[in-house]
Amino acid sequence: MLTILCIMILAYTMLGKRIEPLLEKVKNIDWRRKIDDLKDTVRDYSLRVGRIAAKPLLQLWYVLNDAETTTSEKVLIYGAIAYIVMPVSIIPRRLYGLLGIMDEGAALIYVYKKIKSKITPEINDKVEDTLDRWFPDPKYGRVIILE
Repeated sequence: MLTILCIMILAYTMLGKRIEPLLEKVKNIDWRRKIDDLKDTVRDYSLRVGRIAAKPLLQLWYVLNDAETTTSEKVLIYGAIAYIVMPVSIIPRRLYGLLGIMDEGAALIYVYKKIKSKITPEINDKVEDTLDRWFPDPKYGRVIILE
């Protein structure tokens, strides 16, 4: 239910509609648990799409984890991440190809622009460390360590 509500709030925000009544429904959410629930899904999706595509997704995920992130920002980030990684889409990739990818890209870009000021050097360091663990350089013979 939260996932659908967050995606709806994201869509309404992108369309310039009022979201305040919808935000009331998510003000008492246990975000810590929801963020933890997303971790494996983000990792699995990232390993499928590769290091370059995973980077902005991880940046969003780490901002979502930040204590300074507001509830409305968390809703938008959660909605964007869920929309990108979930198998169901408003515009299915299988039927519409590139157009089906573009709606997810639009959601990612919209939210990224909204929160990019919150992507600190510390968050970027965490992202790079995570990417290094998930996508090790084969010439150094490191093993992938999945958390």
